[in-house]
Amino acid sequence: MAPEWRHRGLDLSKPSPARMYDYYLGGKDNFEVDRVAVEEMHRVIPELFQTARENRAFLGRAVRYIAGRGVRQFIDLGTGLPTQGNVHEIAQQVSGQARVVYVDHDPVVAAHGRALVAEDGSTTIIERDVRDPDEILGHPALKKLVDLREPVAVLFVAVLHFISDTEHAARIVQRFREVMAPGSYLVIAHGTRAAGTAAVSKMTETYDMATEKVSLRDPAEIVRFFDGFDLVEPGAVHLPWWHPEIEPHPEPHPTKWHFGGVARRPAD
Repeated sequence: MAPEWRHRGLDLSKPSPARMYDYYLGGKDNFEVDRVAVEEMHRVIPELFQTARENRAFLGRAVRYIAGRGVRQFIDLGTGLPTQGNVHEIAQQVSGQARVVYVDHDPVVAAHGRALVAEDGSTTIIERDVRDPDEILGHPALKKLVDLREPVAVLFVAVLHFISDTEHAARIVQRFREVMAPGSYLVIAHGTRAAGTAAVSKMTETYDMATEKVSLRDPAEIVRFFDGFDLVEPGAVHLPWWHPEIEPHPEPHPTKWHFGGVARRPAD
């Protein structure tokens, strides 16, 4: 039987950010259209694959840090295709009580995610768009695993740069803040324009032809997404500089493609 997403009328003539990211990380859940788009970028951006690994490593360090501070609930928004170092794997290494809700609107991601977590009662995936936080927060599967009266970690890792309107992106983050208990954590990783004009232009041009366009932002714009939260040390930085002593450690010669950090929601 064909996978469920093959019956959904998907446009497979365009590259998908989720499948492109899978290819960046050495995965096999991608198509030729995705690989061609990535390799065209790679010719202009030699560090392209490294930037994806840096983003993934930051996710792992952030989850390990937060789980180590007693948080047992995680909502991973725009999760992408399953790969090595998934959130539930890392969180459950710290605590077997950790519960994870993955969210992605790509049906290919949802199908693969459901296969991954089919027998794991502490993990689930829901097919929703981050642009509609109320649909996510009201979903029965999320309510089953996450008690928003207790601290929760909400992860926006490499997803906000697919929302072109900065004010809209900020409102989404703030909607989650409204329901996050004091002591909850916010994680953001976001693409920047710091890599140089030619590289940024090539990346923007490539994603313009994909199923989702990308809107890279300056660090000052990204910091605004943390409004209402207290940034934990070392603050908002380029990702390889965020707690490099935590595994997985950054690679030599880090890049400045992604910027972000971890912040804690204080009591009002």
